[in-house]
Amino acid sequence: MRIAYVHDAIYPFIKGGAERRLYELSRRLAQRGHEVHVFGVRWWRGKPVREMDGVTLHGVCRPVPLYSGGRRSIRAAALFAGSVFPRIMGGRFDVIDCFQAPYLHCFPTKIGAVVNRSALAVTWHEVWRGYWHEYLGALGIVGRAMERAILLGLADRVIAVSEQTRDDLISLGVKAEGIRVVPNGIDYERIENVKPAREQFDVIYLGRLIEPKNVDILLWAIESLKREMPGIRAGIIGDGPERPKLERLARDLSMRKNVKFFGFVEDYDEVIAKMKSSKVFVIPSTQEGGASIVTLEANACGLPVIAVDHPLGIDKRLIRDGRTGFFVKLSPEAIAEKIRLLLSEEEIRERMGRNAIRFARQFNWEKIVDTIEKVYGELRSPAPWL
Repeated sequence: MRIAYVHDAIYPFIKGGAERRLYELSRRLAQRGHEVHVFGVRWWRGKPVREMDGVTLHGVCRPVPLYSGGRRSIRAAALFAGSVFPRIMGGRFDVIDCFQAPYLHCFPTKIGAVVNRSALAVTWHEVWRGYWHEYLGALGIVGRAMERAILLGLADRVIAVSEQTRDDLISLGVKAEGIRVVPNGIDYERIENVKPAREQFDVIYLGRLIEPKNVDILLWAIESLKREMPGIRAGIIGDGPERPKLERLARDLSMRKNVKFFGFVEDYDEVIAKMKSSKVFVIPSTQEGGASIVTLEANACGLPVIAVDHPLGIDKRLIRDGRTGFFVKLSPEAIAEKIRLLLSEEEIRERMGRNAIRFARQFNWEKIVDTIEKVYGELRSPAPWL
């Protein structure tokens, strides 16, 4: 098949869960003999079209910052949307898989799919609904209308990355028979072969440093534990617009010796090594859309996961509460309580770590690619579900 992906952010130039998913699916499909193209922002120097891991990358526009004032930049989204249409018109594809965010590009991609008679799938990582008003204020009504228009009028098939996202889509009127759940995965064998790093941490976080990730709440939890565990150490891997604010908070709380900010770590094995040298993984995010690759990676490293119970957070089916991790309220006290338990009760922590490893094994990327290949095969003759 000739397969095209449309998403502004491209791994490894931009690192996040959606970008990692796109990278793993595209390169593994290319290894299976499919012709795969990715249309995104040109994050690299040089020619706008380049090959990487058997995949053809198309840089459709110049890069501008993805975030402005801690939120996704409307200017960046509009630039990408306006640039992708003429590029995607240049090739006939069996299937176009358009990742939902940042939304505006879905409309010109639909036009390109119709003109070229390509089947169109839209992959949904999360459904915002009322959160649009919190995120954009008065403009939230526009975002909500745009989300609904994409859901109900564009795709030949809707792909949900988690069961939670599937349930949210159905609640907004998408017919269940038009949705396929294709979860995120991990490279379990690669993770298994990485040795722990020398530098050890009690708690580790991996992800973007943006407001909905609530890393400040984690810092306050560490500060409260520092009083009874003066030597507690937390590693923060990732970067984003909130980093200066978070580093300032750590200094104000006198935690220079307790918290280490790594920024983006380029080498994947190094990231895994740091996770393996830690005891507990904390993800206080309230914006995950159900799916979370880093949660599965932490599980594969043998780490229990502490996550926040929130409608837009991690899917309840992704963590076995009390067995592979815990769901808690979004508060420093609740997070600190579970960190304290896992650090003080080694037997509980190790048992949960073993459970986590067993759970993570079922999400190997090769199994996920089997599923997406089947979904794309169905799409060769677009189905009138929506």
